[in-house]
Amino acid sequence: MRKLYFLLPGTDGKFACGGLWAELKTVNLVQQICSADVVTYRQREKGKQFIDDLLQEKNLNDVIFVINWGFDVPQLVPKLKQYNVVYHAHSPGYPFKLPASIPIVTVSRYTMGYWGEKSPNSLIYYLPNQISDEFKNFGLERDIDVLVQARKSSEYLIKELIPGLQKHCNVFVVDSYVEDLPGLFNRAKVYLYDSAEYWTQQGVSEGFGLQPMEALACGCQVFSSVNGGLSDYLDPGFNCYKIAGYSQEYDVQRILKALDSSVVFTLNEDFFAEYRTENIIKRLQVILDELNTFFDHKIQQPSNIKSLTKIRMAKLRAQRIYGKLRKKYFQFK
Repeated sequence: MRKLYFLLPGTDGKFACGGLWAELKTVNLVQQICSADVVTYRQREKGKQFIDDLLQEKNLNDVIFVINWGFDVPQLVPKLKQYNVVYHAHSPGYPFKLPASIPIVTVSRYTMGYWGEKSPNSLIYYLPNQISDEFKNFGLERDIDVLVQARKSSEYLIKELIPGLQKHCNVFVVDSYVEDLPGLFNRAKVYLYDSAEYWTQQGVSEGFGLQPMEALACGCQVFSSVNGGLSDYLDPGFNCYKIAGYSQEYDVQRILKALDSSVVFTLNEDFFAEYRTENIIKRLQVILDELNTFFDHKIQQPSNIKSLTKIRMAKLRAQRIYGKLRKKYFQFK
């Protein structure tokens, strides 16, 4: 099995974000199956290889480069054209296309559907992000009524809904890195998440949305947007509530009702099984086997399925219109 090199711009400082942590988790999971390392390409880091140095090596046919940082993909693809490359797709919507020679591994079914339309000739797989085992309900007394993480939150949530809620209950807003996130979720009764506005401004979509899933696993009642990959697992009325629903007053009313409810909120652990380590390792084994088989085939066989280019799409539309006209005016009994 080929060794995997996960390409990241860097692993600290300005590159620290949820996507980075998710990718590093994937690296750790892959290392349980085969050899895998992190390679940086924007900054050099102690103990890690740098891409320009690595590409000086002569024999790289037995490795797979995994690219994932969406904004950097257009620069990385030409640089790695002669090598085996996989795109680990988190947030969809970036303005680039991929050749059929690059398989795509997606973190959500939403992202898989996006690439299924945009890159119909590529191999595409679904590998959900991992929900670590420490995210679970400890059954403790909860001293926070409403928990909010400021990052990615909408202006409505920060400037309107939270002030409205603070008149009635204890609201805790987090605006910095949290060392013990499972512990914090276990202190909260309700968790608010509203990322639709943030991702619209970024010009891409929410690829997965870890925090609402982690909050659910810890026993929080979740009020969330359902944009992008959140729609994979959030089901308003059944396992969550849709936030920003019609009016601020209606949101406040529903949140206070959830706080006053005597029913203990819990989801069966089976709900989270798809996102736990055991299932992801099983899926990884299948996906890695298929990727290695594909790259063996790619050595012997060039791609020969016609792509949906703009020219080909125009030709297909013209053929369809001609077919309709011919059927209408030139078909005789």
